[in-house]
Amino acid sequence: MPSDRANPPLCLTRRHLLASLSSAAVLAGAGLVPQRLNAQETALPEVPAEITPPAAVQRPFSFEMLTDEMRAMAAAAPVPPATLPDTFLSHLTYDHYRLIRFDPERARFADVENRRFLLHAFHLGWLFKEPVLLYEVKDGEAQPMGFDTDDFIYERESRAKVPEHEPLPGVAGFRLHTPLNRPDLFDELVAFQGASYFRALGRNSAYGLSARGLAVNTGLSVAEEFPRFTRFWIQRPEPGSEVITIWAALESDSLTGAYKFTITPGFETVMEVTARLFFRADVQQLGIAPLTSMFLFAERNRADFDDFRPNVHDSDGLGIVRADGDLLWRPLANPPRLASSYFSETAPQSFGLYQRDREFDHYQDDAAHYEKRPSCVVEPIGDWGKGVIRLVEIPSDLEVNDNIVAFWIPETEAKAGESREFSYRLRWGDLEFDPADERAHVKETRAGEGGVSGVENTDGTRKFVIDFVGGLMDALPHDAAKDLTINASAWNGEIVTKVLSRNTTDGIWRLVLDVRPTRGDTVELAAHIAGYGRKLTETWLYQWIHA
Repeated sequence: MPSDRANPPLCLTRRHLLASLSSAAVLAGAGLVPQRLNAQETALPEVPAEITPPAAVQRPFSFEMLTDEMRAMAAAAPVPPATLPDTFLSHLTYDHYRLIRFDPERARFADVENRRFLLHAFHLGWLFKEPVLLYEVKDGEAQPMGFDTDDFIYERESRAKVPEHEPLPGVAGFRLHTPLNRPDLFDELVAFQGASYFRALGRNSAYGLSARGLAVNTGLSVAEEFPRFTRFWIQRPEPGSEVITIWAALESDSLTGAYKFTITPGFETVMEVTARLFFRADVQQLGIAPLTSMFLFAERNRADFDDFRPNVHDSDGLGIVRADGDLLWRPLANPPRLASSYFSETAPQSFGLYQRDREFDHYQDDAAHYEKRPSCVVEPIGDWGKGVIRLVEIPSDLEVNDNIVAFWIPETEAKAGESREFSYRLRWGDLEFDPADERAHVKETRAGEGGVSGVENTDGTRKFVIDFVGGLMDALPHDAAKDLTINASAWNGEIVTKVLSRNTTDGIWRLVLDVRPTRGDTVELAAHIAGYGRKLTETWLYQWIHA
């Protein structure tokens, strides 16, 4: 049988722990939400709620039953989050918490013949103060998964803080392991921890960006809500099954939700998600299938950071496939102030945050291995109609902050008493380009002072250098540039020069734009190459905020 013990223990760092919380923290730091609204840093009430472990009784369970329950909950007042009583759990610090890990010998589903999945739980404490309840589903019956301190390994000074054989009122979340990269080793596959955050891996990936169950009023002047998964039901895997199903209850002040996740691991790990939402209050901005990531710097803003590494980011761009198959690529930025970009679409085929750059030499970080961070794409199932893909970029000085958020906003606002259902597919992994695609894609975006290199720039322009590779353009000769058309535009700006050429060294097609702002401090740019009666590249988009 594959060994779980062979899998090295999770290296717990502030980056790992804060990944699921940092979007909320950064938004709060940007003045968008009060700090007290951070879902994992809520102060204890004066009188803690009574918390007891779930009774080990079986009850019928189905997605329809969960749906009915969440619909009924939306008709009543919201239930305040359960919090920890004044026990050892509420006194665990970061230094204690990082020394606690689940005992792999106590993994759930270890007794399944020819097992493909193992479940480990995350311990309560430190920032994770709200107990989450887990249930195992078998033959249409759900039974609570009980956890106690015997399920965890407490190293060094944390050992003295924790009583033996103590039942726990819940857990902070859980992760699933599977033989993802080799048949004799159970690797971590997916983790749910913190509010409605979750992350997954494809083959040979390392954790990077996160997804959320829902985003409510993100990046608005009103306070953001952080919906949270409070209960999970995990289908007991069938022997040898390569698929596992998870259901979850989502709770928030304005709404409730019933979620279903069907997860298939592989080179690209695929999740099929169904979200059934029930509104008890109007929601100004509903963010469907939100993705959260980190972009600190790359070639276009490298000069702003005194760092030995050439690039630091979990994702380097937002990719959109429109309904007609047109490709949009928006390189990410770390702006001087909060920035948003809106892409109006009708029934898009997909949108996602990508890590295109897969070369170690471009990062030089043998600890973080940013070249291994997965991309994640959202593929709507069914017709989502009209709406907007919103990209939020938040200024950040530290790579522990997830400062990038992307999500779908339906055309009509959600109103109290309504219900909505969204189904979509999440694909996690390298997400390499389709070799059959005849369009070139953007390999890199660079930026710097405009004008002639080595000469003082006095005209206030900024230079953008876009490299295109792949597709039919790779077969064109170097002198073909004269036969190609540069389609470039600047809103709130003027394109002073535009030059297309093919590098003599590596054969990459390079488009150079010098842009001068004409009004305001935000310039929106777009460009693509066409020729011979067809579009030859994806469309490059960028937002330049000049101070």
